[in-house]
Amino acid sequence: MEHITLLLAIVIVTALVFDFTNGFHDTANAMATTISTGALKPKTAVAMSAVLNLVGAFLSVEVAKTISGGIINENGLRTEVIFAALVGAILWNLLTWLVGLPSSSSHALFGGLIGAAVMSAGWSSVDGGTVVTKVLLPAVAAPVVAGLAALLATKLTYRIGGKVRNGAQEKATAKGYRAGQIASAGLVSLAHGTNDAQKTMGIITLALVTGGVLSPGSNPPVWVIVSAGLAIALGTYLGGWRIIRTMGSGLTDLKPPQGFAAQTSAATVILASSHLGFSLSTTQSCSGAVMGAGLGRRGGVVRWSTATRMFVAWGLTLPAAGLVGAGAEFLTKQGTWGVVLVAVLLVAGSGAIWILSRRRPVGHGDVAPGSQGGGPLAGDAEPAGVVTTAIAAVSPPPTAAQAQQDLKTTIPAPAGPVADPARPATV
Repeated sequence: MEHITLLLAIVIVTALVFDFTNGFHDTANAMATTISTGALKPKTAVAMSAVLNLVGAFLSVEVAKTISGGIINENGLRTEVIFAALVGAILWNLLTWLVGLPSSSSHALFGGLIGAAVMSAGWSSVDGGTVVTKVLLPAVAAPVVAGLAALLATKLTYRIGGKVRNGAQEKATAKGYRAGQIASAGLVSLAHGTNDAQKTMGIITLALVTGGVLSPGSNPPVWVIVSAGLAIALGTYLGGWRIIRTMGSGLTDLKPPQGFAAQTSAATVILASSHLGFSLSTTQSCSGAVMGAGLGRRGGVVRWSTATRMFVAWGLTLPAAGLVGAGAEFLTKQGTWGVVLVAVLLVAGSGAIWILSRRRPVGHGDVAPGSQGGGPLAGDAEPAGVVTTAIAAVSPPPTAAQAQQDLKTTIPAPAGPVADPARPATV
């Protein structure tokens, strides 16, 4: 570490700041459904997620190697390019957090990196094949695969649960699902640390390579792994309550069986991709799983207005972060004053977004079950759309036990005593 220059140190600190924003931006991926169904209290959930994010950072370095030596050509890459890329990623993360949309921190980072590299050295500096196979294709496949898996898992769960006939069994079953939700949420947190902390490891390793501290193709040093794990864990602990609100109750209303199915499906997809070296978006995987679980329950409604805004944010992430990264790189190419100006703009932009967020703050009390602080995202009634209606049309008919229970709940007993019709009234 004795060869680290001032500029390289600034880039490393900025990378850890991005890792911090990644933590609180993506806390919702693991804990939103657990909080919304009441399986865990908000602060307990984020504390548990933070610890498991830290543990997950030590499980693999495959994604870090993809970023540090796969997407961008390391030869001739300037350290300022990485700084510019991080500026684009951080500002996009903060902007989407402000409006409560679960966009992809991964794609923000990739967009910033690609935009800055193209501005610095042209399109030849980007490995298009790696971008397509390990970034774009997983971005399309992840929410679809996780959503279908969660939909089928939810249907299977309710089919099995249809055999429950009395109140005591229902309570025991709900308690079991909540316990399963806690376990699956822990698995998602572990997967998030394994996948997302590695992105920062890869960026720092890439910066060390461009600064001549490491040779090309090197694995992240231990201090890089530790610092990246701590940064994402700290961000996770603070909790991105705005996005938790959207994921937990803004997309659909989840019951414990749905939450368990959604989180288990998402964790499976994320962990599998991490060990294959695919830099998957945990946000897209978890959001797709939540929507799939919402469609899997008979009568469930997905709020497509919120989902549409989320899809738009997903589509804008790569190009928007890329444009900001390219603009920042254009300034850093002007010399030292350009680097200083970019740093000032980053601090000013982050401060402005923070001030705007204080106009309508969202805390842990606004995401707990039954809270009234959710605003329009948390409790808006929305009619079923085309997809929801189609899913409901092919859902299996209710079982005899369900029909009997529905009959009991829809035909109430008389409120007071009823006179015997066989006995004539006395005068």
